[in-house]
Amino acid sequence: MSGLLDLLNSDIGKQMISGLSNQTGQSESKTANVLSMGLPVLMGAMKKNASSNDGAQGLMSALSNKHDGSILNNLGGLFQNGVDDTVLSDGAGILNHVLGGKQSQVEQTIGAKSGVDSGSVSEILKVAAPILMGVLGQQKRANNVSDSNGISSLLGSMLGGQPQENQSLIMSLIDSDGDGSVLDDVADIVLGSGKKKGGLGGLIGGFFGK
Repeated sequence: MSGLLDLLNSDIGKQMISGLSNQTGQSESKTANVLSMGLPVLMGAMKKNASSNDGAQGLMSALSNKHDGSILNNLGGLFQNGVDDTVLSDGAGILNHVLGGKQSQVEQTIGAKSGVDSGSVSEILKVAAPILMGVLGQQKRANNVSDSNGISSLLGSMLGGQPQENQSLIMSLIDSDGDGSVLDDVADIVLGSGKKKGGLGGLIGGFFGK
């Protein structure tokens, strides 16, 4: 599996989209839109967190233990009678850790762009986060990742090139007041942009000047 778009087109992705559609009452197309925008933001934030030694070690530990990929063994069962509260609680913890105070802004922006209410976006991301961690845990094992450089490379390779619609999402989430928001860094990671020059306008120019 080379990237997030491959994940969404895989059997795992199709199960996730179908299950979350039933869970939230949203159409499969809208659910897929939420995931296609939300997963790169989550993974970009994870990559930012893993840029520090402590962050990388924490992620490595989580992927070796709780999020080792076992959640992927029975996704059909996960969604069969509604997602278990323990999974939702786990997902809420992951979102809080990687997005922090920007979580609400991310959910509202994705909701506005996908036509899905922010409550459903939140529920979709809460379930998707542990599954995404499970995929990372599985890939960590498959690629024998054992250090911070390896986990950073794995995250970067799965992010890959993002489509145009994700670029507009990330731009809308960028905080242009220079406060060092994590989403500034996520934009750099997901879109491959350089450091901000001249605020948001300069950054937009950097995206489309490639």
